[in-house]
Amino acid sequence: MLVYVLSKDSRPLMPTRRCGKVRRLLKEKKAKVVQRCPFTIQLLYDTGCELQDITLGVDAGSKHIGLSATTEKYELYSAEVIMRTDVSKNLSDRREFRRSRRHRKTRYRKPRFDNRVRSKHKGWLAPSVEQKIATHLSAVERVTKILPISEIVIETAQFDTQKIKALEEGGPLPEGADYQQGDQLGFWNVREYVLHRDDHTCQCCKGKKKDPVLNVHHIESRKTGGDSPGNLITLCETCHKAYHAGRLPLPEFVTRKKSLKDASFMGIMRWRVYNILKEKYPCVRMTYGYITKNTRITHGLEKSHVTDARCISGHPDALAPGYIYLQRKVRCHNRQLHKATILKGGIRKANQAAKEVRGFRLYDRVKYSGAECFIFGRRESGYFDLRHLDGTKVHASASYKKLKLLSHASAMLTERRPATGCGTVLLP
Repeated sequence: MLVYVLSKDSRPLMPTRRCGKVRRLLKEKKAKVVQRCPFTIQLLYDTGCELQDITLGVDAGSKHIGLSATTEKYELYSAEVIMRTDVSKNLSDRREFRRSRRHRKTRYRKPRFDNRVRSKHKGWLAPSVEQKIATHLSAVERVTKILPISEIVIETAQFDTQKIKALEEGGPLPEGADYQQGDQLGFWNVREYVLHRDDHTCQCCKGKKKDPVLNVHHIESRKTGGDSPGNLITLCETCHKAYHAGRLPLPEFVTRKKSLKDASFMGIMRWRVYNILKEKYPCVRMTYGYITKNTRITHGLEKSHVTDARCISGHPDALAPGYIYLQRKVRCHNRQLHKATILKGGIRKANQAAKEVRGFRLYDRVKYSGAECFIFGRRESGYFDLRHLDGTKVHASASYKKLKLLSHASAMLTERRPATGCGTVLLP
């Protein structure tokens, strides 16, 4: 097992595999433990500083991040980061709660649109995108705190969304000026485009009910599907009300088209992440997906986020330690006070339990039956839902008497897992 080492003034040094020496240093009070996973110590005495060139490969993504720090011979660190995907849902829930509260407690006022954040702040990005960008930056920063990184290589994919859409619909591929003339060119808004696309005809009854009022219906809810044209369809008001009343099903051909949300995110965050890293670290460069793919196929490696990150670092044949670090980004705060469902008597149930139950908190690292896991659910009775970071359940209702606290929760949870399917030679 690799042990990461910090100097007396908290500068990262080269890691060591001499676990016996590490134990003696800790026993003699010449070093202290900084963090448990990945296991990092800090020396309490002055020492020399002989460093090697370490390259950090970053495989950026919309849901997962691959990280790999390598030298010419060895892989010193490899991790896969699972990012949050619930930000848009939480924002939609908050919007629903605010609207219902204003409807109950305030008088009606006309909508105001002059105080929106996007109009006041240039370069504004959606909170879901900002959160993922921040996760990329914090993941890189965590590695640079325990390893003396000399170079960072990041791969951020770029997707041609118009070409993807053309291939899906079977139309001609865009060329030249076609990229400047999208489907909605000449229309005032999305609603007008959807009505024109559907020939101002109800897609359920095909105009047989002769209802002159047309509505634009979300195939999936706005919370999950958004307002893109692929999620919208034209229905007459009669069919629209019948569908929402549960009396009329939609035709089988009405399905939500392929979402390009992830591709759009990569296009947005591509240069933002690179420019911020460029300002913060001295040596940062960008690579491209086709180079990573060619390197992986040439060396006969299996496809994974960690493998791609190792190829990005420039040392695909580096010997791996035999394990990776699985990391998961979790929310730091939950300010919702009450549940959305109102109980009998108009009682609103509290949204969450106490912050600390029997000495344990949400997402604490604990040991149960000899296995390390995390608390994903807590009850005031003292029974906890235990899981691994990949979602595997350890116990649905374990008593606090059988748990041992290892460390309190943080915004980024880390767990060491065996390296399976990475297609590389492991260290003996």
